[in-house]
Amino acid sequence: MNVYDFDGTIYDGDCTVDFYFYCLRKHPIIIYYIVRQAKGFILYGAKKIDKTRLKEYFFSFLNGLSDTNLLVLSFWQKYDVKIRQWYIQNKNNDDIIISASPEFLLMPLKESLNIKDIIATKIDIQNGHIEGTNCFGEEKILRFMKKYPSQTIDRFFSDSNCDLPLAKKAKKAYKVGKEKISIWNLAK
Repeated sequence: MNVYDFDGTIYDGDCTVDFYFYCLRKHPIIIYYIVRQAKGFILYGAKKIDKTRLKEYFFSFLNGLSDTNLLVLSFWQKYDVKIRQWYIQNKNNDDIIISASPEFLLMPLKESLNIKDIIATKIDIQNGHIEGTNCFGEEKILRFMKKYPSQTIDRFFSDSNCDLPLAKKAKKAYKVGKEKISIWNLAK
């Protein structure tokens, strides 16, 4: 079983940011949520809230949308080109994507990429509230082990050192750069 981080790894960029600006172009009214979003960034910067709460502030813009599921589908019709070709050429049906990005945003890719599963941050598509914790760092290991307790990760791919805990669980780990994939030196 191969496990992949998503943003910056198999997706060229950050799909959350791309989706936000896509929604903003389609529904400019959500700009009114910027005050709430800015408050979240200030509180996070002052270490008053964690990343999970920051994401709730950010995703408050979902309150201003009525057709989020349709927006997600139309987003992927345009942005699926940002899924890197090296992944498309090497993917397997038993691949798992594990990401801090919202589950509602990534889930359509399960079918279109024909992969086994997606584990991601569970965000209520209606109001932006997070169920549980942001799927980031150590939380990725917890989520993977809960869902696949007896599975071994053969190969893990990520662009981020934040995924070091999950990389250490894999038989082989790879660091993904913009132009190159290399064996992840886990001894550092």
